[in-house]
Amino acid sequence: MKVNTKIFGEIEISEDKVITFQDGIIGFPDLKRFALLHDEERGDRAGIRFLQSLEEPGFAMPVMNPLDVKPDYDPVVDDELLDAAGNVTSDNLLVLVTVSIPGDLTRMSVNLQGPFIINIEEHKGCQLILENGSYPVRFPVYDILQARKEGV
Repeated sequence: MKVNTKIFGEIEISEDKVITFQDGIIGFPDLKRFALLHDEERGDRAGIRFLQSLEEPGFAMPVMNPLDVKPDYDPVVDDELLDAAGNVTSDNLLVLVTVSIPGDLTRMSVNLQGPFIINIEEHKGCQLILENGSYPVRFPVYDILQARKEGV
């Protein structure tokens, strides 16, 4: 299907790349169909990706793998909270967190408290709010990303 997006212009998305969030995402319960867009040449090393709404062309949320900035990220989640993502296993699990990119890039952060859980086999996902308070909503990442970029 062709999707005309605000950020990426007109793009082609195959149906097998559509991720369905049956309950929508936090703050946007009516947006249920998304595609994960990234630099194809970089593949799994894409860093920041975009969760592009297929229902609202102007909505694309920057996301990234939390392990890229917090290698020990391992939230404990009750299994029933993952039901909307289907039969999630360690082999089909993709965890992403939103990236906040303010005008001052040195204040860039990720939300470790509200991860997206995506079942890459079933193309289903859900967004959680971690209740135990062990992960912040604004985890600073600029210095971490700069160090990785410089090979430190």
